[in-house]
Amino acid sequence: MAKTVSPLRTSKATIDRLPLYFRTLRLAQDEGIDIISSEELGRRLGITPEQIRKDLASFGQFGKKGVGYYVNELKRNVGEILGLNRHWNIAIVGIGHLGVALANYQNFVSLGFNLVALFDQDPNVIGQRVNHVKVEDSKQLARIVEERHIQIGIIAVPAAFAQEVADELVAAGLRGIWNFAPVKLEVPASVRLVNEDLSIGLSSLSYHLTHAEG
Repeated sequence: MAKTVSPLRTSKATIDRLPLYFRTLRLAQDEGIDIISSEELGRRLGITPEQIRKDLASFGQFGKKGVGYYVNELKRNVGEILGLNRHWNIAIVGIGHLGVALANYQNFVSLGFNLVALFDQDPNVIGQRVNHVKVEDSKQLARIVEERHIQIGIIAVPAAFAQEVADELVAAGLRGIWNFAPVKLEVPASVRLVNEDLSIGLSSLSYHLTHAEG
């Protein structure tokens, strides 16, 4: 890359599109495609080629005019911008149906995330293994977070317990939280929080389907 741009100077919309570029480039790589144009990227993503070129230009000079982007190189560069080359250690708290499904997500490793710990407070679950990772007692969370250098925590517990878990993760020193509990969490400004409320997405889909019938 020819230059590095501060995230503070890059729009949220541009940053939010970067994972889409990375995923599309990874799929193109799997298809054996070596060079891809902004037009083809735009067709696959439903984004204009001009917007793609503008987004990428925020971070450096990529590709060759009249040729396109070298898929492997651009995927690597976008991955570096996203920090996926840093191999973040993650933990999941709450090993119910959702927690188990997340623990079995096969793309964690390919995206640069290492699942190194699972936590639950149910004696019937503690000691079991999911995707080769042992479920630990939640009481050991702080110690294990420190020992295994965990930076990101995933909350997959019922809403009533989510804030308590978030507080424990923050106290343990985690820098990022991915919250699947349908509740608004309070965390310090120094901790990055991403909410993934499945009910909101389904409700939005229901709205659009309902009004499309009219």
